[in-house]
Formats: sequence, C-alpha cells, structure tokens
Amino acid sequence: MKKMTKILGAAAVVLLAAYGFWVATAAADLEFTDARTQAREFAGYNQSIQLTPEQEAVKKEALTAIPAPCCSDNTSYTCCCPCNMAKTIWGLSNWLIAEKGYDAPQVKKAVEDWIAFINPAGFSGDVCYTGRCGLPWAKGGCGGMGAEMIF
Repeated sequence: MKKMTKILGAAAVVLLAAYGFWVATAAADLEFTDARTQAREFAGYNQSIQLTPEQEAVKKEALTAIPAPCCSDNTSYTCCCPCNMAKTIWGLSNWLIAEKGYDAPQVKKAVEDWIAFINPAGFSGDVCYTGRCGLPWAKGGCGGMGAEMIF
C-alpha cells in the first residue's frame, strides 16, 4: 500500500509538471509586438468571432479570474463598460479559444501578458471612476470608448 501511494504521488507530480509546461508552452507561441496593430486586430475579433456556449464558459472562467485593469471592482469578463481595453481583452480571448483551442488557464495567462504589455507600469484599477478613461494605455487609461482607440 505504501509503495502504491508513492507511485501515485510521483505520477501526480509528473502530471502537474507536464500541465504547467503545456500552459507555458502554448502561451509562449503568442507574441505581443505592436500594441496599436494588435489592439485593432483583437478588438475586431470581439466583433467577428462568436463563441459557442462551451467556449464562452472557457472565456468566462479565464476572465473572471482577472480584475479589470481600469475598474478592478469588476472582472475582465464584465468590465464596467465596453471600453477599448475591454474590447481587446474580449477579442483576444475569443481568438485564442476559437482559433487556437486555448483552455481557461492559457487564456488567463495570455490576457495577463497582454495587459502587462500594453502598460508595463500597471493600472490603478480606478480609471473609469476618476475620469481618465480617455487616456492612452501607457498613461493608465482605457484607450477611450469610441471606435478610434487612443494610444
């Protein structure tokens, strides 16, 4: 019995390590290089890619685990409004799930990487409530609300 417990414990460690490697490897093939170009692309995916109910559940699981950068009392799944930052997060998620087959942990990691990429200094979490939504991401804003993104 003791030997069986050791074997099962070792197998669990190997499986967890393999899963962690898989999540990291899948996210590694995604590269953020140009916020302006990729933001427009991701926002477009928010409109053009419709998820199935099962895929939407993956998106919800991933984004509910991330506070919205601009209004941290909301999740990235809901945000407080459809600002340009939210549209890019939602569109990126749609694309990763529908086209790349990402699961919730992979989507979560990719979205967190995107948020860090568009503003390495981070976000205050209160932008929407302090009149700074119209600021560019690099200054902690939401990038605006309209079709024209503010960079």
